[in-house]
Amino acid sequence: AKLVAAVSNAGGCGILATGPLSATETRSAIQEIRRLAPEKPFGVGVTLLMPGSHENAEVALDEQVPLINTSLGKCDWIAKTAHLYGGKVLGTVTNYKHAERALEAGCDALMATGHEAAAHGGDVTSLVLIPSLVSRFPDVPIVGCGGFADGRGLAAALSLGADGVAMGSRFAVTAESPLARSAKDAISNDNNTESDTIYGKNFDGIHARVLKTSVSERANARPAPFPLVLYRAILASKEMKVPMWKILGGALTEWNKIYTLAQFGSSIAAIKAATVDGDLEHHGVQFVGQSQGLIRDIPEMNDLVQHIIREARTASVAI
Repeated sequence: AKLVAAVSNAGGCGILATGPLSATETRSAIQEIRRLAPEKPFGVGVTLLMPGSHENAEVALDEQVPLINTSLGKCDWIAKTAHLYGGKVLGTVTNYKHAERALEAGCDALMATGHEAAAHGGDVTSLVLIPSLVSRFPDVPIVGCGGFADGRGLAAALSLGADGVAMGSRFAVTAESPLARSAKDAISNDNNTESDTIYGKNFDGIHARVLKTSVSERANARPAPFPLVLYRAILASKEMKVPMWKILGGALTEWNKIYTLAQFGSSIAAIKAATVDGDLEHHGVQFVGQSQGLIRDIPEMNDLVQHIIREARTASVAI
């Protein structure tokens, strides 16, 4: 909540990641954001494939959150309810077909997520994806995501036709971020470059970009056997207090879907080990974008945002 509020207070629109949160924790965080950043715009992100996401989305709707950012699932029911109270839905997409389906489901804007992005970016780079979607959907607000960490990137995205950018990796490495200090240090390490990430599907069942470590290399080396994935998913469901049938999605006759959903659920422990415990040496896997090659400090959020704005203006003049 502190990071989301800091982004909004600095002039952005902070989005709460609800992946590891229970419905109760999500409601508490939303209320805390409103206390820390009164009358400021903010959003809640829901990865609809993730266990507990529907409950978190329902909390966001009940709290009438101004912006709901959806990904990896059908969001028509979210859009329908959000629009009743004047809320907006931002759909995360990685290609034209995803964008078309998101708009058909009722999304008001698109987050064009390029190959450079942390976690589940697609196979098209931001440099191509953004202008492509801008051309195809000229009346739809587009937020560029993937590869943006400074004012030069912001200026570049605006020149491509985007209306704004998301800077997940950059904002995660700030003083207000709850990300474990060891993870912040690893990402901002001078020795790390844009090449020190791994992009593969063996970690959580969907192509994702993570920080390159010995742990993440092992996690992406080969798919885990199904019994192990299922065991990890069960542990994750117990820790998150989510019924196991939601991990499996009820798809008891669809083997591939069961495996993907179980693998996605089983990755929660590794993500938490990195982000909360700061364990990058034994169990943790940290999502990060290629923009880590541009991250070299851990600043206060307001200072960072103001620097980004100044740098973008300078870059725009140069263009």
